[in-house]
Amino acid sequence: MRRRLQLALIVIAPVVALAGAVVVGRGAGWFDARPAGPGGGLDYVQRIELPDGGALVDLPTIVGPQDASRPLVVIDAGHGGHDPGAGVPPVQEKQLTLMLAQALRDELLKDGGIRVALTRDDDRYLMLDERSGIARRLGADLFLSIHADSAEDGALASGASVYTLSERGTNETAARIAARENNADTINGVRLAGKSDSVSAILVDLSQRETQARSEDFARLILREARGRFDLHDEAVQSAAFVVLKSPDLPSALFEAGYISNPAEAARLASETGRKAFAESAARAIRAYFARQSGPRPARPGGA
Repeated sequence: MRRRLQLALIVIAPVVALAGAVVVGRGAGWFDARPAGPGGGLDYVQRIELPDGGALVDLPTIVGPQDASRPLVVIDAGHGGHDPGAGVPPVQEKQLTLMLAQALRDELLKDGGIRVALTRDDDRYLMLDERSGIARRLGADLFLSIHADSAEDGALASGASVYTLSERGTNETAARIAARENNADTINGVRLAGKSDSVSAILVDLSQRETQARSEDFARLILREARGRFDLHDEAVQSAAFVVLKSPDLPSALFEAGYISNPAEAARLASETGRKAFAESAARAIRAYFARQSGPRPARPGGA
C-alpha cells in the first residue's frame, strides 16, 4: 500500500505542478490556450519574449553642421539601462557618463565645425559591439567612449586614464573581422570583396595598424589637454582589449574620466564645474586631432 502511494505521488505531483503553472501562467500571460486539433480540448503553448538578435539599433541623430564633409565624432556614454556600471545612487556610472557625453557634445557644437552624435542620449542599454557599430554605420571619423573607473580602495584612488586598443586585442580580432567583413564591406576605402580570408586579414591588419596610430595620437592629445584641468591617474596612454574599441578602421579611445568610487571625485565630475572642465579638455583634444588629420578623408562604409 505504501509503495502504491509513493508511485501515485510520483505520477500525480508533476501533473499538479503543471496545472498550477498553467493557472498562474495564464494570469501572467505566459501561456496561450489554443485548439488541440481533431482530438478536441486545448493545448497550452508557453510564450517567452526574446530580443531580435538580428535587428540593428536605430541610428542617432547627427547634430551640428549640415555639411557632410565636416568631420563626425561619435561620443559613447558607457553603460545604461539595466547596466548601471560602477557607483551607487544618486551617482551611478551610467548617469555620470551620460552627463559628461552631453556636456562634450554641447561644447563641440558651441564652437561649430564638427558634427556630433551620441550612441545614447537617454538611459538605455546598448551592447558593446552596437556602440562602435553605430559609429561605423554613421561613417564616423572618431569614436570616444566615456567611462568612470572604480577601485576597492575607494577614496584613495583618483584621476583620469585614457585607453586605446592593445596590440594583442588588435591581433586577436584581425582574422575574425576579416572573415566577417569579407565580400561584404570596405576597410579604409579598400573593398574586400573577392579576396581570400588570408588577404583580407592582411588588409585588416594594415588598416588596424594605421587606425591604432591615429587612436594613440588622439589619446595623447586628450592627456595633453587634461593636464592642469583635472587629476590624471596615468600620465601615459594605457592599452587594453576593450571590445568597444575593436573597429578596424575607426580611430577610437576610451576615457576613464575619474574614479566614481571616490566620493569627492564623483561629486566633482557630476558638478557643473567638473563637467565643464571635462568637456573643454576633450573638445580641445578632438579639435586638435582633426586639425592634424585635415585633408582628403577616405570613404567609409555607410558614411554621411
